[in-house]
Amino acid sequence: MIIKVTLTIIFLAVMIGVGVYSRKQARSVDGFVLGGRAVGPWLTAFAFGTSYFSAVVFVGYAGQFGWKYGLSSAWIGIGNAIIGSLLAWIILGRRTKLMTQHIESRTMPDFFGTRFSDQGLRVAASIIAFVFLIPYTAGVYSGISRLFEMGFDIPYEYCVIIMSILTAVYVIIGGYKATAMNDFIQGIIMLFGIVAVIAAVLNAQGGLTAAVAKLAELPADGATEPGSGMFATWLGPDPWGLLGVVILTSLGTMGLPQMVGKFYSITDESAIKRGTVISTIFAFIVAGGCYFLGGFGRLYDPVINEATGKIAFDSIVPAMLVTLPDALIALVVLLVLSASMSTLASLVLTSSSTMTLDLIYRDKKSLPGEVEEGTIDDIVSEKIERRKVVVMRVLIMFFIVISLLIALNPPTFIAQLMGISWGALAGAFLAPFMLGLYWRGVTTASVWACFVWGVGFTVINMLLGNPVNPINCGAIAMVGGFPVVFLVSLLTKKLPKQTVDSIFACYNK
Repeated sequence: MIIKVTLTIIFLAVMIGVGVYSRKQARSVDGFVLGGRAVGPWLTAFAFGTSYFSAVVFVGYAGQFGWKYGLSSAWIGIGNAIIGSLLAWIILGRRTKLMTQHIESRTMPDFFGTRFSDQGLRVAASIIAFVFLIPYTAGVYSGISRLFEMGFDIPYEYCVIIMSILTAVYVIIGGYKATAMNDFIQGIIMLFGIVAVIAAVLNAQGGLTAAVAKLAELPADGATEPGSGMFATWLGPDPWGLLGVVILTSLGTMGLPQMVGKFYSITDESAIKRGTVISTIFAFIVAGGCYFLGGFGRLYDPVINEATGKIAFDSIVPAMLVTLPDALIALVVLLVLSASMSTLASLVLTSSSTMTLDLIYRDKKSLPGEVEEGTIDDIVSEKIERRKVVVMRVLIMFFIVISLLIALNPPTFIAQLMGISWGALAGAFLAPFMLGLYWRGVTTASVWACFVWGVGFTVINMLLGNPVNPINCGAIAMVGGFPVVFLVSLLTKKLPKQTVDSIFACYNK
């Protein structure tokens, strides 16, 4: 316990110290939200990866899908690396950086409002982002607190409250630069931690070969005879269900405000190329390792929820780790703490900046080359800038409190929270954002239609009691957004050619 407490205190002190160190760069809006658009490839790549993978993945998804699909769940991690990281950087990185800087966009809702010449889109997108980032944040709180409960024997409620306070402190003090610097430190811990934990778990089972052999001997769900081997095969017992999880957790990153925002802040195009490689390698190790580890969950006795009589999926990974030596448990706690605090910081910063810049202080904007009303001093005066930063800091606390209330009384499984959040957000934002970077023919009406589609499909499914599994529902919402945007764009009024040309001129430089 002394080892665990000491390492945790040192870790948290470093996080707060980085926040204090970065405070001078968090006085302006650009500094607080984007780090002055001058964050290098290593910090950006690690910020992307650590925001991507949190306790939701390590505890919730690795446990639930490792139990359901066995070793084939490792495909989820591979999909996260190839689609969610490599392709996301290739498809979105350069174009997002250039266009958002050209139109002076600081948030994803701001992008929609300026790119499609409709400030109503900006307001709607900011409300969608704020509402549906909350369940994801609650899921992260839930996952990290279960690990702390296992490692320190501290009641769940206290863990949730402590984590929310600590995350708020360093984000409020240091803004995005503090978040990115802490993400780098946390990412290093995650890389070493996941490798060490996998080695320890496999060693406890007699090595990789012995562990796979034991897994192959287990009967399939509903069967009584051992030796089905389904949980040790390449595609597992349910390939189509596995595909839905891969789509949700991989494609979804391209439509999430807190992920896409990382491309706004990177320094230049050469940094994007280096960041692509770093981010992909990071995802292979961390995501691939998490799901590979979860695939051995059936070799341990499951924890049964006394209220429902069903397996408590969120307790599978903690049950695998509880028998490890104290030093390794301390490393696991730091691993999940690192993953989760980085994600929480990204979520609360994204939500507060969106509410502040896109709802409370909506500056009148014009496209490059057009004349704005008023003077520059009126729009970006130092006084207004500081006031915006103060409002963002207040909203960070508000967002954390709401998420905290949900986390104290969460739904049954973490995966449900993430499915609802990612499904609605990426279902609404992914298609119009990606196509808006490439296709001049995307119309304002098609963006509205996709907002209605993504949010409507997810919410109606939830209100009906989830007749479609939340994971599959989210995947359908994301993929379905592309035909919605394409078809509606063909049938509705196009934006003026001069407006579109001025926006796309950024790619000619």
